[in-house]
Amino acid sequence: MRAHEAGWAHAAVSVRGPAWLRDPQDVNELVPQLWSRTATKVDGVLEVGGVRLPDLVAEHGSAAYVLDEVDFRSRARAFRDGFAGIDVYYAGKAFLCTEVARWVEQEGLHLDVCTAGELAVAERARFPMERVELHGNNKTPAELRRALELGVGRIVVDSFHEITRLGELVAETGRTARVMVRVTAGVEAHTHEYIATAHEDQKFGFSISSGDALAAVRQIRETPGLELRGLHSHIGSQIFDTAGFEVAARRVLALHQQVAEETGVQLPELDLGGGFGIAYTTQDDPAEPARLATEMTAIVRDECAARGLEVPRLSIEPGRAIVGPSMCTVYEVGTVKAVELDGGAVRTYVSVDGGMSDNIRTALYDADYSCTLASRRSDAPVLLSRVVGKHCEAGDIVVKDEFLPGDVAAGDLIAVPATGAYCRSMASNYNHALRPPVVAVREGRSRVLVRRETLEDLLATDLG
Repeated sequence: MRAHEAGWAHAAVSVRGPAWLRDPQDVNELVPQLWSRTATKVDGVLEVGGVRLPDLVAEHGSAAYVLDEVDFRSRARAFRDGFAGIDVYYAGKAFLCTEVARWVEQEGLHLDVCTAGELAVAERARFPMERVELHGNNKTPAELRRALELGVGRIVVDSFHEITRLGELVAETGRTARVMVRVTAGVEAHTHEYIATAHEDQKFGFSISSGDALAAVRQIRETPGLELRGLHSHIGSQIFDTAGFEVAARRVLALHQQVAEETGVQLPELDLGGGFGIAYTTQDDPAEPARLATEMTAIVRDECAARGLEVPRLSIEPGRAIVGPSMCTVYEVGTVKAVELDGGAVRTYVSVDGGMSDNIRTALYDADYSCTLASRRSDAPVLLSRVVGKHCEAGDIVVKDEFLPGDVAAGDLIAVPATGAYCRSMASNYNHALRPPVVAVREGRSRVLVRRETLEDLLATDLG
């Protein structure tokens, strides 16, 4: 339960900040694990990909998402190499545009999409469709038809209605659909309730414990034109260890064995999902891909050996772990306001030219972020600050608590790391705000991948 009926932002607060937040030794320095690989500060000015952020803002404006191409590609390769022999699916829902889809293809990854729009981006990028899988708990007939027409590699079915719908479409089109069955393993992932996806009481998948998952397998096998490839499990997002995967693998492989005993044939594939965590603040400690790969493959290998099963071809879905740390958002400070609270304490609000329209996660998930002064060096004493947006909501908060220089002022630039996943994807036009551009940086050059929206864009769908 939230502490206040209007939300956490209105509850009793401490101006000392959370227990994990420590006074910085030097407020001008970056905390390396929070930033992309090429991020550095020179005389207090933040550079990413060799591009000074004040120069980037001068050219492209603010607010802006800044995507470190070298970092993105290196993280993609780390998962590809760490999980060698395993299919790694990049999460289109985290962030997708045509150029990023090309990077994903060039680095040898597969692509996970869940709407006709994401599939259209993959098509525009000429992504190999055999390396695409289509997710979603309520795929429309049009989405399924398009997936069949394009020949996507796998369709992850999520309901009995969908199996029937897909069967009708393959009969009508004469095509074959390669399908996976999404199952819920009854695992309570240690993450926010909105992004935990393998417990029983939620909208995704077929329950193993109720028998629905086995019933779905039977229905698929009885439907001409549907080729059952395997089982799919996903326990949630922002996961830092493999303990939950061990429980999920045990339950999913029990079903895998039951199917083999009933049919005499072992399913060739198994997708364990992923949703691996990233560092948003110093309280987060993500594992390296190679370590995750070692632990997850051992879990599957040992469980298969105990059950006398062949190890199926594995696939995983890192989720935010590739693009999340590769992007930061840069804002310009508009106002700084000191607000006196009960007992004489003071809260300092630093307002920037963005907010919940470009990063809803703080308001939606009570997510924690960090930030830094990006445009200059300061020798002023540190000040515990709250970075807020410009929207008409008291909960429009970007960074709840962070130490900034005490002389932070209008015109300064503030940069927030780890905004690559779900920030642009979940961006909105709340208050008729214009969504920021995505600017890729590499080797001292910047280029716009997704341009800033204009007022003409905003009004284009308003028919007057």
